[in-house]
Formats: sequence, C-alpha cells, structure tokens
Amino acid sequence: MATTLSIVLIIVSLLMVLLVLLHRGKGGGLSDLFGGGVSSSLSGSSVVEKNLDRLTIICGVIWFGCIIGIGLALK
Repeated sequence: MATTLSIVLIIVSLLMVLLVLLHRGKGGGLSDLFGGGVSSSLSGSSVVEKNLDRLTIICGVIWFGCIIGIGLALK
C-alpha cells in the first residue's frame, strides 16, 4: 500500500511542478502557448488559466491525500 501511494505521490508531484510552471506570471506564462491570450470578457483570467487552476487544485488534493495515506500506512 505504501509503495503504491509513493509511486502515485511521485507522479502527482511531477505533474504539480508542470502545472505550476504553466501558470501565468507577471510577464505571461507557458499557458499563452495553449491559447491563454484569449481572455473572457466577464473576468480577467482566460479559460485556459481557469482550467489550470482547477487541475492544480485537484492535483494538490490528491498529493495531500497521498501524504496522509503514506503516513497512515507507515504508522
């Protein structure tokens, strides 16, 4: 169980690094490569940026769950 959670944790950690790097910073980000320049008229952020936010939050919850699961499995 701990080995499986450790493997999932490594994969999710690498995905989190990728997702954080894709976010727009002050000078733009890699999200502009995927159509991030087209922004919604109602809000200041683009659809791509909103989806990146959602994916980052989901990965963060999975990452947190893996950490808790590994802690409980090793106890």
